[in-house]
Amino acid sequence: MTLSQLDYIVAVDTYRHFATAAEACHITQPTLSMQIQKLEDELGVLVFDRSKQPVVPTETGQAILIQARDVLRMARRIPEIVSESKDNFRGDFRIGIIPTLAPYLLPYFIGEFMAKYPAVSIQIQEMVTEQVVERLRNGLIDVGLVVTPLSENGITEIPLFQEPFVLYAAESNPLLAKTTIAPTDLPADGLWLLTEGHCFRNQVMNLCGADRQANGTSALRYETGSLETLIKLIDKQGGYTLLPYLATPDMDIQRRARLRPFTAPRPVREVSLVMHRSFLKRKLINTFKAEILAHLPEELGDPTGQVVGMK
Repeated sequence: MTLSQLDYIVAVDTYRHFATAAEACHITQPTLSMQIQKLEDELGVLVFDRSKQPVVPTETGQAILIQARDVLRMARRIPEIVSESKDNFRGDFRIGIIPTLAPYLLPYFIGEFMAKYPAVSIQIQEMVTEQVVERLRNGLIDVGLVVTPLSENGITEIPLFQEPFVLYAAESNPLLAKTTIAPTDLPADGLWLLTEGHCFRNQVMNLCGADRQANGTSALRYETGSLETLIKLIDKQGGYTLLPYLATPDMDIQRRARLRPFTAPRPVREVSLVMHRSFLKRKLINTFKAEILAHLPEELGDPTGQVVGMK
């Protein structure tokens, strides 16, 4: 049994396709298949059920794959320990981030982080929370930036900050007559939401009432994963939505006039770094965390306790 063979079975489990796994491992498919067959012969069990498409692990193979991932993580940790001892950050750093954070949080710190660590190749992917968790488990990303708590077995959460929600409404909306908003002020009609799968949608529904219908009684039904699209729809079609604070500082004067804060205790979402329990690149991740916190707007500093979480 070799580390390369463990790499190959993990790749097949990740991609569920021998040709794609071989390409990811930078070897030919016959070589990958031969090495996996050799490992199965040595173990005396089948790791994969090849009769199914896409290929799936056998029951015993599932247990082997869990152990293989742990072995590979520990093996990769050894050169990282050496690199970290020299403060010599280099290599790939793969980040998953949810869409309602990516365009608003990344610009605050990512440029400075790249300038400080030019030998680190940063790969950023936008994805919903479920995909972040899945790719952490499969070793396809190193760290995620998501809203917590997740309560996922095997996933470590490091809270970074609490981000308040604010209301955004159309110019003619009666809600703008108020200087602050309470959750009980929010009407059932006219609420715009992100599409299913976005955790921000669930947080807004928790605050506004889970039985409320997106867009209210309007004949228009529109699903989007973009907060900017929601804002433009509200500008033209009316209604309201809730926005995370980081989506608002760059708004023009006209749009900022349509924002309203919530009364205390303010609703917030907790933003955290998440990683697999046996995560690699520990010192780099700690440095990444410090860089994020160093560049946050003052409004997102240490929480005062005058807030209440959304999850």
